[in-house]
Amino acid sequence: MKVYQTKDIRNIALVGGAKSGKTTLAEDMLFEGGKINRRGTIDDKNTVSDYRPVELERQNSVLSTVLHTEFNGKKVNIIDTPGFDDFVGEVIAALNVADTAVILVNAQNGVEVGTEIAWRNTSRFDTPVIFAVNHLEHENSNFDETFRQMKTQFGAGLAIFQYPVNAGVGFNSVIDLLKMKMYKFPEDGGKAEVLDIPDSEKEKAEEMHAAMIEDLASTDEELMEKFFEAGTLTEDEMRGAVKEGLRTRSLFPVMCIGSKHNMGVNRLLEFITNNAPAPDEMPAVKTIKDKELTCNPADPPVAFVFKTSIEPHFGEVSFFKVYAGEIAEGADLVNAKTDSKERLGQIYAVNGKNRDKLEKVVSGDIAASVKLKETPTNTTLTTSKNTQDAIPPIVFPEPKFRMAVKAQNQGDDEKLGTILSAMHKMDQTLVIEYSKELKQMILGGQGELHLNIAKWQIENLDKIPIEFISPKIPYRETITRSAKATYRHKKQSGGAGQFGEVHMMIEPFHEGMSWTTEFPVRGSEEHPLSWGGKLVMNNCIVGGAIDARFMPAILKGVMEKMETGPLTGSYARDIVVYIYDGKMHPVDSNEISFKLAGRNAFREAFKNAGPQILEPVYDVEVLVPEDKMGDVMTDLQGRRAVIMGMEAEGNYQKIKAKVPLAEMNKYATALSSLTSGRAMYSMTFAEYSNVPPDVQQQLLKAYEESQEEEE
Repeated sequence: MKVYQTKDIRNIALVGGAKSGKTTLAEDMLFEGGKINRRGTIDDKNTVSDYRPVELERQNSVLSTVLHTEFNGKKVNIIDTPGFDDFVGEVIAALNVADTAVILVNAQNGVEVGTEIAWRNTSRFDTPVIFAVNHLEHENSNFDETFRQMKTQFGAGLAIFQYPVNAGVGFNSVIDLLKMKMYKFPEDGGKAEVLDIPDSEKEKAEEMHAAMIEDLASTDEELMEKFFEAGTLTEDEMRGAVKEGLRTRSLFPVMCIGSKHNMGVNRLLEFITNNAPAPDEMPAVKTIKDKELTCNPADPPVAFVFKTSIEPHFGEVSFFKVYAGEIAEGADLVNAKTDSKERLGQIYAVNGKNRDKLEKVVSGDIAASVKLKETPTNTTLTTSKNTQDAIPPIVFPEPKFRMAVKAQNQGDDEKLGTILSAMHKMDQTLVIEYSKELKQMILGGQGELHLNIAKWQIENLDKIPIEFISPKIPYRETITRSAKATYRHKKQSGGAGQFGEVHMMIEPFHEGMSWTTEFPVRGSEEHPLSWGGKLVMNNCIVGGAIDARFMPAILKGVMEKMETGPLTGSYARDIVVYIYDGKMHPVDSNEISFKLAGRNAFREAFKNAGPQILEPVYDVEVLVPEDKMGDVMTDLQGRRAVIMGMEAEGNYQKIKAKVPLAEMNKYATALSSLTSGRAMYSMTFAEYSNVPPDVQQQLLKAYEESQEEEE
């Protein structure tokens, strides 16, 4: 395949709601560029983009697909992304490397949840945007109402560049306000006939053309002055305003297409290749050391892996964008994180599962290589061991929905772990961890659909039946007052026996506290706990009541009980232990005796020290449409939330709250149901806090019952 230079490359991401037509548009673009001879369809399950078994089964995209076409002397790299927010990680990765986003809007439904989410994501990455209003051939399509909603939702920068003449059944014509021509398409789509604007549309077209020119002029003060002086702009001024307005996100052109019949796609591609910014026209990308990469082919090579795929019979495929220099096949590069070497034996331009071999790839281009040893997603490849060239990693959202997962056949657990690790390589928002504390394998994702898709793949492709279980909550246990306990461990069973007696006092720990004056502290050890909080062991033994060599054994016994707290078996934290007396036997005392004595003394003291269960509390931010505020607030309060504040964000309200993790189970599903999918939320760990007395009693009762069942 031909090697394209940076100025002749366009990188676009197709984003928008589910069923807005992204995959069909991608198919049209490949057809228009001659990459395929026949357009596939979603219904026939033969599109280039949706080729994975789960996508064929569901008839919608689950992972993003990297594609390319050639048009107008340019190479257009296309990333077709999923429309459901559960797969937002794919959209985030695509927007990290795309230079322009094409947001598809369904003319039947107007601005949908997916449209709003796509817009928010492009705003986050400051990505230039072209809107493509699709499905204009549908009987329920309404271009004017759709644009009104877009203008309300997305602001003044939107400008109509095309409008449909006859939207609805029989749609076949658009007026192009840049060219001031009518494009009329054959009944089955394809190449348009370019005609003069008919008399019936001239007045409307001229009014909208003037409005478009004013929109273009408003992107620049100097142009606005020229517009006021001349009443219009020259063709060159308009062309420059379009490019600059796109690049700076001061202009968002609105185009018209009917992707089902390939109507308007040729013109959309022409518009993209003529006006969308080339990689070297975008702002420089800064490395983690603030070095600027400007897509200069003369610089040393820097490539960033933004996506990983595992293909049957082929192995691991690494997709990368080149931010500096040129990379030829067989190039030896260095992983900027690990300093390990990687050889890119072969380089490909990719269309789904099809690959075109490349001799080299230049700055700004997107390509793929295979079977790299240690180059996962978010890896920077350079020519030297120099971390200043490392590109900041893509920040993927934390899991919003978690379930414990296990194989129905226990013998498949290890295989299941391997499969889930491979799935995480392909989808960074699918997070798997084994919790030693909860004794559960926890699978985290962006929503219930996300995890159900993973379950479908494991059961249908890997043939391992699995089940989801609500994950346990990682409670903590502590105390609220001091208490003493004495425990004597004595065992005689012939020969040497066991004997150890420990006198102990415990009290709550807090930073900056002073030790009690009741016992002289001869030695103090502070132990930060891996699960949070501290344990302090104070040796107050006088007169050799317990030999110093047994103190580590007592600590070990206490620590064992800290790891399985006396109340619910959860980790204990923030406790000061005073060992102030005890007894030994000259023959029978040993380490095991004092370990057991220390553990049991701690357990007894704990139960008398005002024991308290702590629960994890999260900072939750919910972005909700104003008309759904009441429903969401009521639901949060029913989850024991403490509302911390609210603030406006565009047409949305952001609710900030502290919510116990125990109340957030399946919140993603509940929030979607309450707001028809229009709200979104994030949550981060905040603190551990006391559970209410009634909740504590419920937890204690449930733990006692579970212990009885085990016995």
